[in-house]
Amino acid sequence: MSDLPNAGAARQRGLPSFIRQVGPGIVTGAADDDPSGIATYTQAGAQFGTGVLWTVFLSIPFMIAIQFVSARIGRQSGQGIVANLKAHVGRPVVIGVVALLLVANTINIAADIGAMGEALRLVVGGGQNLHAVVFGVLTVALQVAVPYRRLAPVLKGLTLTLFVYVAAAFTIEIPWARVLHDLAVPRILPGSAFWMTIVAILGTTISPYLFFWQAAQEVEEARQAGIEPKRERPRHVLRALRRMRIDTVAGMLFSNGIAFFVMLMGAVALHAAGVHEVSDAAQAAEALRPLAGDLTFTLFALGIISTGMLAVPVLASSAAYAVAEAFGWPEGLERHWREATGFYGIIIVATLGGTLLSFSPIDPMKALFWAAVINGVVSVPIMAAMMLLAGKPSVMGPLVVRRRTRAFGWGAVGVMAAAVALMGHDLLG
Repeated sequence: MSDLPNAGAARQRGLPSFIRQVGPGIVTGAADDDPSGIATYTQAGAQFGTGVLWTVFLSIPFMIAIQFVSARIGRQSGQGIVANLKAHVGRPVVIGVVALLLVANTINIAADIGAMGEALRLVVGGGQNLHAVVFGVLTVALQVAVPYRRLAPVLKGLTLTLFVYVAAAFTIEIPWARVLHDLAVPRILPGSAFWMTIVAILGTTISPYLFFWQAAQEVEEARQAGIEPKRERPRHVLRALRRMRIDTVAGMLFSNGIAFFVMLMGAVALHAAGVHEVSDAAQAAEALRPLAGDLTFTLFALGIISTGMLAVPVLASSAAYAVAEAFGWPEGLERHWREATGFYGIIIVATLGGTLLSFSPIDPMKALFWAAVINGVVSVPIMAAMMLLAGKPSVMGPLVVRRRTRAFGWGAVGVMAAAVALMGHDLLG
């Protein structure tokens, strides 16, 4: 913390106030815009044009509320989401949810690693598979060999690379009048394809692995500062809550802002040119080259690589936190691998398993799309359970979530449940 009497704290005090107060939230928001998320947003724009841009803004208040609840549960209970769920809903249910999370995260890692390898091949040449293996090994080494106190600033720095998507969007001509019209007058189209896309977008922006990651990082931050939440003074708790609120709001606005520009590029450059199908993020970059030029292509491709370097560790680590908490294993990125072999074993299996899966003949976009749909479906009961936890004094102490956060948190549950129900109705009907 900035008030601790050490050299690190002095350096922290020398930073601008806003920079000091962002951390887990901003990294979580940036990790949401991983290569697989970029593919989902690009595909949505390519398929439905500017008519789906409103979904990015719809999700912002719900995303902020549910991530703030995640951060508060981690910070005020001193445990991650899964550890808290296990104590209140039982281990068998938790293991089922964690298994689905592990599968979805591994598919996401496969799509991300594959897209990163292909993006590097498009920019510098060479073999896609070789590049993918290098990225897989590098991201494993980053998590296993680098302790959290050094890894956190690296992840925080990587968030800045997402601005390449904003730069890329401004290299093409944007019909702002039409964009503003479609934002002000949302279009809802009939058919299961539209609702599956909405669920995929929501499942990408409001995703279970983000809940688990942000809560776990708040626990890590508290451990690093030597804080015991149950014994903390009220003024320190209130200061932490202010920091988490700023961090979470900034992270989610940043995340959805980048998603908006990516979806906008898909709508303006691809949909308008009659390109309605995108198989993955790298193919989206390649499709942009003849339509928007080499600069847009290069920025988009480099963005895939840099965001993948941020997102793959978040995906693998969030799965590892969830599995370790479900089985009661030692966990934490600050621990040496010998102290938490099961935790780091999950990181290695998820990352290298995803790397190998990226070589398979499975259609990456279809696998990714269904992973996003799975996330959308699974997130409903997880969010409902989190909102119940956030109202329990036994978990949150005297600082249970207040009315506005409760309203938006339950609103997120309702919006996701409604989208899933409409998708199911159209599929079955």
